[in-house]
Amino acid sequence: MSAPSRPGADSRPIPSARRRRGGPLRWLAALLLAAIAAIVVVPDVLFGMDRFPPFVQLVAFRPMALAALVVVVVVFALVTVFRHRLWPVTAGLAAVAVVGAAFVVPRAVTDPPEATGPPLTVLSLNVYEGQADVDTLAALIRSEQPDLVAIPESGGRFRSELDPLIAPLGYRSVASTPQKRADVAGVTLAWSDRLGDLGTRIGESDRPFPYVEASGGGLGDLRFVAYHSVAPTRGATDEWRADLDVLRRWCAGPAPAVVAGDFNATLDHSVLREATTGCEDAGARTGEGLVGTWPNWAPRWLGPQIDHVFATEGIDAESFRVVDVPGTDHRAILSTLRRG
Repeated sequence: MSAPSRPGADSRPIPSARRRRGGPLRWLAALLLAAIAAIVVVPDVLFGMDRFPPFVQLVAFRPMALAALVVVVVVFALVTVFRHRLWPVTAGLAAVAVVGAAFVVPRAVTDPPEATGPPLTVLSLNVYEGQADVDTLAALIRSEQPDLVAIPESGGRFRSELDPLIAPLGYRSVASTPQKRADVAGVTLAWSDRLGDLGTRIGESDRPFPYVEASGGGLGDLRFVAYHSVAPTRGATDEWRADLDVLRRWCAGPAPAVVAGDFNATLDHSVLREATTGCEDAGARTGEGLVGTWPNWAPRWLGPQIDHVFATEGIDAESFRVVDVPGTDHRAILSTLRRG
């Protein structure tokens, strides 16, 4: 005959205060970790923090930061299976990851072009203060036969070396700065004779990197701009924002336009996204928007894509390719566009 059970410690109900112990701390920890993750991954949605150092530099590497966050979320999700109290932390980090993915994932998805007009091939390469191998660039122009070539950090000196190599191929060129000025300040535009006689205009001379705008000839009413922006280094972020704001004149302008070059910004920068409202990025349109173009010593999946080809509505990107060229810290970009 079994002995009657007597009340003991195991049979006493757990006080409600004891059950709630640690609750506020869990939520506080979840909010703190989610806030840290948001500052790292999506500072642009937090009061435009990406407009200022160090977040302007940090957000350029959002795809990598997002990948790291996804790994952390997976780890916390696995731990939550056994430690249910961690679910607020997991949920908070997962929410930040979802917001970050909304910016990153579409750039890896191909959007087929709708335009069926004649192709327009654009090549762009920052030649790093005119130090890129000019023979390799000329060979690239020979093999790819682009219609238009934008060459940031190429002034009169670099152009004088490139021009004799590409003139026999049927190309003409113009630089935005004279030979006496350092190549880093210049931008060169080269175009194929297939486009006929283009009219060119040099941008404001007081800009650090005057652009070159072309129109007429085979371009018709289309404006093509070879462009280079100031880098958002510490102390130069105000100038960088003002430099990118110039893009509005083409992306929001009345005429169709294509702008190519080194923008020193990725689509993760809210400043670039706002300045290019009305334009579409060729890399993102073709699912190649996460291929790094700088620095070229880093793997392509690691570096940010700061070189772009932007086109206004009605001009679709059909292809986008990144090409290595020795002597520079950038990779060349090659894109074929079609106009509707």
